[in-house]
Formats: sequence, structure tokens, C-alpha cells
Amino acid sequence: MMDIPWGEPFALIDSKGNDVARVGTIETAHHWLRRKWPVADGAQKKALLRVEAAMDCMGSVDEARQAFLLAARSAGFVPARRA
Repeated sequence: MMDIPWGEPFALIDSKGNDVARVGTIETAHHWLRRKWPVADGAQKKALLRVEAAMDCMGSVDEARQAFLLAARSAGFVPARRA
């Protein structure tokens, strides 16, 4: 499997301010959405579909990233950029 550029890494921070996960690859985003996501809602499902499409080179990585960030907010996470 080839690496797919994801963009600048960021951290997911929960509502208590705890650093929960660093997301630097589309594979990490996929793992979180499939295995560790705390909320099964429409935003999570849409993000998973977009991420999988991008991984299969059938969709835009930018759209997948934006869908992931929207799902993160829907689940109560705040994305924070890492330097």
C-alpha cells in the first residue's frame, strides 16, 4: 500500500483538554473512524466513506480530511495543529 499525503498532522483533543490522538496519516484517520470513534453518527459514517474513497484513489484527500474534521467536532473533539 502506498502512503497517501494527508496534510499537516493535528491532534484530537477531548472536551477535558486531554490530547487523545495524533492524526498524521489517512491510515490513522481510518483506524480511528473504524475502531476508536466514540460516536456512531452520520458525520462519522460520511467521514469513513470519504476516507475510504480517498484511500482507494476514488475521492479527494482534501474532502476526506474535511469530513474527518467535521466528524471530530461532531464527536466532541477539538483538532489542534502540531508544530
